[in-house]
Amino acid sequence: MTYNKKISDLASGQLAAVARLFSSGVLREMARRGQSALFARLAVQSPLLNLLSASEPVSSFFDAAFSILKREGYRHEYIYKAALTHNVLLGQHSLHTASMLNEFRVGECKADIAILNGTATVYEVKSERDSLKRLERQLAAYRQVFAKVYVIAAENHIEAVLRMAPADVGVLHLNSRHHISKKREALDRPERTSPAAIFDSIRTEEARLILLSHGVSVPAVPNTVLNSVLRQLFVKLDALQAHHGMVQVLKRTRNLLPLSDLVAQLPDSLQTAALLVPLRKADHTRLVAAVNTRLEEALKWG
Repeated sequence: MTYNKKISDLASGQLAAVARLFSSGVLREMARRGQSALFARLAVQSPLLNLLSASEPVSSFFDAAFSILKREGYRHEYIYKAALTHNVLLGQHSLHTASMLNEFRVGECKADIAILNGTATVYEVKSERDSLKRLERQLAAYRQVFAKVYVIAAENHIEAVLRMAPADVGVLHLNSRHHISKKREALDRPERTSPAAIFDSIRTEEARLILLSHGVSVPAVPNTVLNSVLRQLFVKLDALQAHHGMVQVLKRTRNLLPLSDLVAQLPDSLQTAALLVPLRKADHTRLVAAVNTRLEEALKWG
């Protein structure tokens, strides 16, 4: 069913409620408790209950919300992340060969999505509702950590992004059919990255594993000075060593393959959320049961 044709316009409060359905808070409540009071409240605040039968499952409600948020002008950051998940991570690669990082801290910035396969590629989302004020600072930070950098933007931002972004930064467009088109290819430049910036973006244990993979001996020192010692060793790596090590180690430490069974049991609209929000394996069954609950029962969660 095409829900967006049945809703001519949404008030700002309604749109916010629809977007929050895909928040980590809703997903975590469902996974931990098998129900979500937040989902029930947001469902009532949204305009979607009039379009669905009370006998339909919660998964249908998420699908309806997703369809609304795909409309140009309404597109939320989650829609862009879902497009990258399905078109790149699961479309060009797989959970067997690649991993995905969400809100990955780089300096004072947080990268929206990074995908690791043979190289490390970061994607900065600029939706219709976003400003480009921080873009230059964000790109400068990302180019120190990731060999390939893309901006995936709405139509109203494309020309400005092409002007603002360095020539090695790629530009992608999410069109009205939810397909990603390439306006400019990103160059793969691992030699441009900074070992110091990479070290500051990863976990201490990941840095230790990268050093060991390059045959660097890590001395046994107290935890209070371990980070400092590792950093002194790490910055001696060249850019290619540091970047390649980051890709290989983080593909293991941030591996998403254990989520493959869960993702297969969820509707397309929720698959990206399941890959972005850390959930305990013990909670997977409760989440699946929650999204299969009839709406009339789910509304009582509140």
